[in-house]
Amino acid sequence: MLFGILTPLIIYSLVLGIHLLLPTKTVAGYVIDPKTNRAFNYRLNGLSTTLSIIIIWALLCAAGALPWDWFYLQRWWSLLGALIIGGSYTFWVVVNAAATGRGLITDIFLGRVDNIQYFSNRVDAKMFLYLAGAIMLILNVLSFSAFHVQQVDPINPGILLSAALLTLFVFDYLIFERVHLYTYDLFAEKVGFKLGWGCLVFYPYFYTVGIWGTAHLPQSAWIAPHTKIWLTLCGLLFATGWCLTRGANLQKYTFKRDPNHVFLGLFKPQVLTRGNQHLLYSGFWKIARHVNYLGEILMALAITLAIGHPESLWPWLYPLYYVILLGTRERDDDQRCAEKYGALWGEYKKRVPARIIPKFY
Repeated sequence: MLFGILTPLIIYSLVLGIHLLLPTKTVAGYVIDPKTNRAFNYRLNGLSTTLSIIIIWALLCAAGALPWDWFYLQRWWSLLGALIIGGSYTFWVVVNAAATGRGLITDIFLGRVDNIQYFSNRVDAKMFLYLAGAIMLILNVLSFSAFHVQQVDPINPGILLSAALLTLFVFDYLIFERVHLYTYDLFAEKVGFKLGWGCLVFYPYFYTVGIWGTAHLPQSAWIAPHTKIWLTLCGLLFATGWCLTRGANLQKYTFKRDPNHVFLGLFKPQVLTRGNQHLLYSGFWKIARHVNYLGEILMALAITLAIGHPESLWPWLYPLYYVILLGTRERDDDQRCAEKYGALWGEYKKRVPARIIPKFY
């Protein structure tokens, strides 16, 4: 029990240590440090840190020091430990910052500080929180899959595909880690409950809710005769979502770094401009104002459907969360952009009327 509770603390500490020790690429981000009026610098080695920890976990399991399904067997105690860590960090970071005047509860949930860096600016709080949560998520997915393979007969290939897609989802973030420096989370979110508790607790545990709730089940009898078709369609749905999300984010990242770049050699930038304000409305960003959110939802649906138990409530909680999260975030971002760009934002909305889903929403 105690070791299970301490598991997330051990993993997060290991992530911090390896992140500090491994060679890294230091790059300038998009967010400006108000103290220096220069872009924040970030040390990026998420991919090598993640691979290092996966190798350590695999070696421990192969040596018999740890069961392959440890994170599944200890999932409830591990979740309790993460709750303690996430709650403690959130409280600590909020109470040590100046109040915003919105009230303590609101400050705890939304945070008080835009950006925090530790260890002489070698560790950025936001990027570390995402990295720690991502690694814990992968370890959970791998361990849950190991439990299924070891304990369930016949094996449900949908569980393995769902686990593979979740793993790809995380590695996609790690590979394009630098692109994340130009996303909403980094320049709009503050460090509080949403990011602190969200990355250390919600991200690594709730994102596995589908496999968590079905890892003990064999393949559904009515899907078994159509396994290849079912899994192929789920894979195609995930790929479609990935293309929309990654394509849109890469196009915006490329535009912010080089406004004249023709993205993929296909999409010449079309831009609304007023002074130093620019709004891109070509390529992926002509489909919808948040077409990347549509891609995220499609990937979540693919991960859920791949499990092959549509009668179970547990897998559906994952895409439902995305709909609620991104629907709310889209509204917040629309208000923020209206305040920032004024009439230019109104003109942009005429050019790109769809919020997330073309011709529907």
